[in-house]
Amino acid sequence: MIRLSCFPALLAAIAVLALGGDATAQQRTITVASTTSTEQSGLFTFLLPRFTAASGIAVKVVAVGTGQALDIGRRGDADVVFVHDKPAEETFLAEGYAVRRFDVMYNDFVVIGPKRDPAHIADTEDVLAAFRRIAEAQAPFISRGDRSGTHAAELRTWKDAGLDIDAIKGAWYRDIGQGMGPALNMAAATSAYLLSDRGTWLSFRNKGDLSILVQGDRRLFNQYGVMLVNPMKHPQVHAADGQAFVDWLISEDGQATIAAYRIGGEQLFFPNAGQ
Repeated sequence: MIRLSCFPALLAAIAVLALGGDATAQQRTITVASTTSTEQSGLFTFLLPRFTAASGIAVKVVAVGTGQALDIGRRGDADVVFVHDKPAEETFLAEGYAVRRFDVMYNDFVVIGPKRDPAHIADTEDVLAAFRRIAEAQAPFISRGDRSGTHAAELRTWKDAGLDIDAIKGAWYRDIGQGMGPALNMAAATSAYLLSDRGTWLSFRNKGDLSILVQGDRRLFNQYGVMLVNPMKHPQVHAADGQAFVDWLISEDGQATIAAYRIGGEQLFFPNAGQ
């Protein structure tokens, strides 16, 4: 029989154990700075519970544009960055903010626009020709303008098409500084063209009069990479648990999980770690 006089000590012991359990749980959480496309496509909702079940490590995601995600890594405010702008990732690596970069998966970009297609781009698979026609027609175009991987790909496409977008843009070109979802919503509301990753497009519900008009050009290839933030620069990084996430993503189990994610029977991302 437990005497009433023992209750205060017993309750204090239970509280200490509970606090200790909470602290342990907090230690098994990592922060991943990633892109809006991995979140808005629904991939993380599918992927992360499976990683947590396999590892016991919870994942907090900060979903922003790739440029912002890399800045978060530079500040040491994330343990892992999972993004899709390889030139920017290689700069991040060269600066010493990561020790190693791994390919994880790919999909592709697509040019979205109104079905009536005022710039007449639907008859070409050449994305450079499509961008030239949009500029010539001064057809409404939505740019994310947020330093994301998609925004970087858009700017490269204008440049590769021989166009100085800063010099030629006018009222037809809207630079919104927002993620893929808001950009698609604005394009739907204004019957505008834009560049989108395929995954977010497939999961987007408010398509309105928009459709895919240009796809299949090799220039639209979209590679994703993952890096552990360098704990030598930022000792607060949860290096072991962050590396466990990286290792799982590129493992047979992680790659199979990525391949299994589909919307309407269509695969959104294609694993290619180690290829």
